[in-house]
Amino acid sequence: MSDELMPDGPMPDPAVRVSGAQEIAPDLLVIPNHRIGLVPNIGVIGGTRAVLVVETGIGDANAEQVLAFASEVAKGRRLYLTTTHFHPEHAFGARAFAGQATYLVNRAQADDLTTKGPGYLEMFRGFGGEIARRLEGVRLPVPDVVYDDGYDLDLGGRTVRLRPTGRGHTKGDQVIEVPDAGVLFTGDLAETGQFAIFPWFPPYDTDVSGLRWLAVLDRLAATGPRVVVPGHGDLGGPGVLDGVRDYLRELRDETWRRRDSAMGEGEIVAEVRAALVERHPEWAGQEWIERGVGCLCAEQAA
Repeated sequence: MSDELMPDGPMPDPAVRVSGAQEIAPDLLVIPNHRIGLVPNIGVIGGTRAVLVVETGIGDANAEQVLAFASEVAKGRRLYLTTTHFHPEHAFGARAFAGQATYLVNRAQADDLTTKGPGYLEMFRGFGGEIARRLEGVRLPVPDVVYDDGYDLDLGGRTVRLRPTGRGHTKGDQVIEVPDAGVLFTGDLAETGQFAIFPWFPPYDTDVSGLRWLAVLDRLAATGPRVVVPGHGDLGGPGVLDGVRDYLRELRDETWRRRDSAMGEGEIVAEVRAALVERHPEWAGQEWIERGVGCLCAEQAA
């Protein structure tokens, strides 16, 4: 990871706080991230026979808290675990669920865990401080079930749909749909209150695609969810998807307008960053604008 993404000072402890869980539909809870960096929104989705956990938090201690909370909610029902993509705060606690829950993910995410997981584990440990402490002793998870085109999980009276989206934020993104409640978990395909996270780290990781991400959001918006649970930030309605889609269009258009005028990438970054920060001064994560520009400079319209 480049130096500009390293924290200037100690980062807050990315601790999951299960005490803040909110019921957003019958037998469907979200443990919110409270806008703490490297803490995802976590789902606990129940049916009559089983409970599905979505995301683990970063490291074993966070995941053990989530597992204990989910076990209390389940009251003897079978436990499943899934993750929206392979990044550390979403999936690097899954080992804590081994023997207690069935871990299932899409094939592209499983491949990411194997091929990219070790590098991301080392990279995140490089943050030092509380993040490195959270990752002490962490071993990368191995899914119990790997699916290809989609997976319908029957929890008993409630079927949850796990759907891979293709490349967007990562190669292995998947969304989790709870049709009877109208709830959609997007992972980092959507965030609120911050600039979209572009893990664009050439030559090591260039799977993020701004154009395919936009296409994914078009498809997700067409499903008409009632509640959108973003990877990070506040829950909301369909407007969450619209907001991210609008921003990605802004980023694309501002980048391509300058790229096509033969400006250098450094100059493009400076101008695009200034324009977008002026439009969204309250958003966090300004460092991701440069990564997004780099990605879109390398992409061509279909």
